[in-house]
Amino acid sequence: MSSRLPQFPLGSVLLPTMLLPLHVFEPRYRRLVADVGDDGQFGVVLIERGSEVGVGGENVRASIGVVAKILRRETLADGRSTMLCVGTDRFRVTTWLDDDPYPIAEIEWLPDLEGAPCSDDAVATMYENFHLCRSVFERHGINTGPAPSFDPDPAVASFEVAALSPLGELDRYNLLRVRSASERVALLGEQLEASAATLEFRLSS
Repeated sequence: MSSRLPQFPLGSVLLPTMLLPLHVFEPRYRRLVADVGDDGQFGVVLIERGSEVGVGGENVRASIGVVAKILRRETLADGRSTMLCVGTDRFRVTTWLDDDPYPIAEIEWLPDLEGAPCSDDAVATMYENFHLCRSVFERHGINTGPAPSFDPDPAVASFEVAALSPLGELDRYNLLRVRSASERVALLGEQLEASAATLEFRLSS
C-alpha cells in the first residue's frame, strides 16, 4: 500500500537506527518541519547528483530512502531550527509529486524480506571487521571512544554497525537497497574489511 510522505533530500544516506542532526534554514524546509510538527516524520533520500539547496529539477534523487522521526527540535529567533532525528523505516519512491511547497513523494514500504537466517560466521565477521576499523584508528592515535553495544538481532545490528562505521555514501546506499538481513550482514562484513585496508593506507601515508 502506498503512502504520501514529505521528503528532505540530502547529500548523505540515512540508515535505520542512525541519528541525524539537521540545521533547517531554507524556507520550504521550514514549512515542512512546521507542517509535520515537533515529533513528526519525513523521508530522507540521497541526492545522487545536484545540490541540497534549490528547487525541483536541480538535483537527481535516489529512489530508496528512510523515514526520519524528529526526536528533538529547537526553533531559533530568526525562524531557523535545529533538530535531532533518527532513521526508522525504509521506503521506495514510486512517484515524485510537485515540489510545492516542498518535495513530496508517493512511497511504498520496504521491510526486510523473509529469508535464510544470518549465519553465525557472517555475523562474527561483521563485528570483527568493525573492530578492525576501530583498531586502525587507534593505532594511528585516533581515539574511537568506548566500544559500542549492538542489538542482539543481526538484522537491526547491521544498520547500527553501518551507522558507526567509516563507510562512504555509496556503500551505505548499497546496504540500504539490500532486502535480506543475511545478505546485508555479509555485504557489510566485506565493506568493513575493505574500509579497514583503505584506512590503513590513508593513515599510514
